[in-house]
Amino acid sequence: MKLFVKIILTSCVALFIFLTGTGAGYALRDYIVRDQPSDDASEDIGLYWEVWNRVEEQFYGGVPNETNVTYGAIKGSLATLDDPYTLFLEPEPAAQEKASLEGQFGGIGAFVRRDEEGRVILEPMRDQAAEQAGLQTDDVLIGIDDHEIIPDMTTDEIVALIRGEVGTEVILVVEREGEAEPLKLTVTRAIIQTPSVTWRIAEEDPEIGYMQMTGFTERTDSELEQAIDELTEQGAKSFILDLRRNGGGLLDTAIDVASEFLGDGVVVKEDRQNEGPRVYDVRGGGHLLDQPLVVLVDGGTASASEIVAGALQDYERATIIGEKTFGKGSVQLIYELSDKSRLHVTVAKWFTPNDNLIDGVGLLPDIEVLFTEEDHQTGNDPQLDRAITFLQNEEYAENSSE
Repeated sequence: MKLFVKIILTSCVALFIFLTGTGAGYALRDYIVRDQPSDDASEDIGLYWEVWNRVEEQFYGGVPNETNVTYGAIKGSLATLDDPYTLFLEPEPAAQEKASLEGQFGGIGAFVRRDEEGRVILEPMRDQAAEQAGLQTDDVLIGIDDHEIIPDMTTDEIVALIRGEVGTEVILVVEREGEAEPLKLTVTRAIIQTPSVTWRIAEEDPEIGYMQMTGFTERTDSELEQAIDELTEQGAKSFILDLRRNGGGLLDTAIDVASEFLGDGVVVKEDRQNEGPRVYDVRGGGHLLDQPLVVLVDGGTASASEIVAGALQDYERATIIGEKTFGKGSVQLIYELSDKSRLHVTVAKWFTPNDNLIDGVGLLPDIEVLFTEEDHQTGNDPQLDRAITFLQNEEYAENSSE
């Protein structure tokens, strides 16, 4: 199966972020500036400038501008905390992260992938700007505006060239089978809403609804409700929730998603430094409270995904099939800074309803099924196959009665 990387994807860091707070789900705070630094701090700052002045005087080749030096100093300071999730994002990746978590962005509406020869292949999203401008599936991207696509360019670099302010134009230069010369397509960037949930009736059984969730954005719960309604109307009586390779997202959305399957109880517990425990309860009104349910997980299932899977496992609401999850159970506050950069600060750890630590531990599946490299190469999916046979053989009912 071909794996498409969405045009709007940001770095992997964005997939492992947890947000808390009000409003959209992330916290915005101002700088807290100490009016009078301590004597020790003054000495340390003095040492820093002693070093940097020598560098400015002697370094061969010149030094970066002041902004880059400041960013570097911030990143270096945060690195001493030895926490990969307390981090600083410069303005551009910060904007990409925000757009990703909001579930929409300014772009052209297309998927991009590289084939075995390293070519950049495009696939337009249905009814989006790229398709309306004439882009066709399997067009080969060779240029963006005045930039030639070269083999060394990363997907992120290509994405950065395509993305831009809504309403502006970008020229795509593509090669198309059957056309002797490259084609130039002018696409007007638009707000692209990126789905985080896709669904279908399982080909193997018309009574099994399959729902794949790729992230936890502001729109995920409404998409999940639509998936449940449509699959139920199509005859689904049992369901598979696929959280594999889902790196997480918004805490508030994770609570909403878990609440679709739980009638009451606790979704997740949080332990904050200097504040003590905090409990997040199920929100009423779930749409699938009794139907047989399997959740698929793997090593890429992290953060918000682990919150949902952990709650459903602790309450024995679902059977978890797959591999051990990533184990990312810490909480980050996000501070939007004066220059639109962002600071992520780890402030707490998460625990499942049964007080099982997620961070650094992960979740063990109820039924372990490995996904081997051979499976990747042949296009087999033994984990999904096991979930289908599990539901077909009524193992769900047997497990629930034990």
